[in-house]
Amino acid sequence: MAVSDRAVASDEAEKDRPGDASPGTEALPEVADRTVSEGETRLTRAWSRLVATGAVGGIDISVGIFAVYAIRKASGSEALSALGLSMGFIALSLAGSELFTENFLVPIAAIAARRAPARSLFRLWSVSLVTNLAGGWVMTGLIIGAFPKLRPVALELADHYARQTVGWTSFAGALLGGAVITLMTWMEHGTESVGARLVAAVVTGYLLAIGPLNHAVVVSLEMFAGLHAGAPYGYLDWMRTLGWATLGNIVGGIGLVTVLRLVQIGRQVLDEQAQRPSGG
Repeated sequence: MAVSDRAVASDEAEKDRPGDASPGTEALPEVADRTVSEGETRLTRAWSRLVATGAVGGIDISVGIFAVYAIRKASGSEALSALGLSMGFIALSLAGSELFTENFLVPIAAIAARRAPARSLFRLWSVSLVTNLAGGWVMTGLIIGAFPKLRPVALELADHYARQTVGWTSFAGALLGGAVITLMTWMEHGTESVGARLVAAVVTGYLLAIGPLNHAVVVSLEMFAGLHAGAPYGYLDWMRTLGWATLGNIVGGIGLVTVLRLVQIGRQVLDEQAQRPSGG
């Protein structure tokens, strides 16, 4: 075989090689297929599964918050304790649970591919957020009840969010929080490698904690822990913080990541996804 023929054959074999962990332009149809299929599943799942998935999402991320408190109490290090939140995101990645903010890119991709009606997005968002918060409220109450020594740490960290005003600084932090977790979602669907998905989870959890960025669910759970520990603010203060963070997360997650990634995928690929059988 001539050298040029071997080069062509090598190039073709490289293109056909399965399991490429890097979602380059040529891999976008495969990434779109995984993303749209998962989005359709999330938008059409039964009420019981939706409620359970959201509740365990709040519980899983509470494990990360518990780790943050325990490491901060033991080490006094802000940088080291921020790694604790990554444990919660690892649980989310491996255990099949979801946060409300993980439901921007994936379900919207399914709607863009006409695999689910747009009205189903409100059902997914509302139930996911409420059950994330309910599961987290219970879990943070158990953490503070079981480990009274963590109360000073919980009060200290929650105070940062309680003192935030409704303004540009907190909104910008929420924009970044929504963008970072939506980027994590894209990275996780861009690979089938468990190791790569874990890296994405660790980096995302660390960035959210070390910022700290304004993430609706994480902020709420930390404020819940503060309330369980006897914080001077109340649930009305939490609701104000939640509303502002949620708005920023939606704008950041959709405007800064989701829309651009769907443009990157392209209308042609999404139209091809629309022709696939439902559930396939």
